[in-house]
Amino acid sequence: MSEASERPLLYVITGMSGSGKSVALKTLEDLDVYCTDNLPVELLPQFVRAVAGEGVDAQRLAVGIDVRNASELDRIPQWLSTLGEMGIDHQLVFFETRDEVLLKRYSDTRRKHPLSHDGLALGDAIELERLRLKPLRAIADLVMDTSEMNVHQMRREVITALGVGATQGLSLLFESFAYKKGLPADADFVFDARALPNPHWDARLRPLSGRDVAVRDYLEQDPAVLDFVEAVEQFLENWVPRFEAGTRSYLTVAFGCTGGRHRSVYLAERLARHFRDRGRDGVLTFHRELE
Repeated sequence: MSEASERPLLYVITGMSGSGKSVALKTLEDLDVYCTDNLPVELLPQFVRAVAGEGVDAQRLAVGIDVRNASELDRIPQWLSTLGEMGIDHQLVFFETRDEVLLKRYSDTRRKHPLSHDGLALGDAIELERLRLKPLRAIADLVMDTSEMNVHQMRREVITALGVGATQGLSLLFESFAYKKGLPADADFVFDARALPNPHWDARLRPLSGRDVAVRDYLEQDPAVLDFVEAVEQFLENWVPRFEAGTRSYLTVAFGCTGGRHRSVYLAERLARHFRDRGRDGVLTFHRELE
């Protein structure tokens, strides 16, 4: 994280569903910004006071607010004003995407729009959401259009626009995915984890993900997993500097498994930690099937 300012700074991340808000929050979280998502607007002052005002070492905070808080959206200016009176700097960042791009993203991921209820068509849900969020867009400190951005570009734009981390050198993105939903389009290296033991078949571990300690312990008790990790680490330590010496500004390393929830997530987190521990800046993670 960049050097802490004298006053706590809160990033309020909002905008259209499917425009990249979760990517932005995950990017900030990877850079040690204290993040929470879908917080009720009326709890903003209490959240900031609890995190930044009671001994917690967090000078940069971020909160995601979306259309699920529809009944409270018109109160955001009031609560931001309250934060200012508390001595809290804040920046309202609105994520925007064109309708046709949102339609394609929802079609590709098969996710349900938060307003697609009672038979409301996806196009109508997007139109309704845009209408409800229009007042927030009008007062945003920064509007970020992600229509033409992939995940890598979104993350670098967040880092650059918000000034939360180093932007020089090669950015490393470790991504997890499920083979049954297709390969990530922007992957430079893809490693197949389906030969490793699958925590899915353990009923205790099935609801968890590769981020959880129990899943990590289960995998690391098998020597094959550690051999796999060591081989990938050695490969990347050899080749990443060669990409860095060229003109590349980012590199995506993807890990795939059957469901994209356990083995691939564990490997992405493990390799990201490996490179962070060696002092490399710009190391990010993205879990496609979790996010």
